[in-house]
Amino acid sequence: MAASETNPHGHFGYEVIRDYLLPEILGPHETEILYWAGKSIARKFPLFSMEEASGFFSTAGFGELALEKSSKDETIYTLIPPKIENRCFKLEAGFLAEQKQKIDGYLTEAHEEVFQKKNLVRITLKTDLRERV
Repeated sequence: MAASETNPHGHFGYEVIRDYLLPEILGPHETEILYWAGKSIARKFPLFSMEEASGFFSTAGFGELALEKSSKDETIYTLIPPKIENRCFKLEAGFLAEQKQKIDGYLTEAHEEVFQKKNLVRITLKTDLRERV
């Protein structure tokens, strides 16, 4: 099977690593490690504002990211990934949590909900306004 047959956008190598190799290597710790890895990537590629996140996601091949809702302590993003089946989105959640935490200066954590039938992921960032970092 040619790479172009499985992924017409040329991301076959990325998908092999992300969807097959990493889960095998990381085993039962995949979600925790990918969340940490997302935070690490955010530290290596810092954004100046959260508005830049959608551009980064597009460039990195993570998908289309859009701000759905924002309040003082909660921010919700919608992600339309290039592939949703059998994929963990902790990497993307960790990335957004770390960027928000760095930009705003408050402890921020994220969780994601996958809606396969709608082909979207909702990533919710929760910020603890009592905990400065």
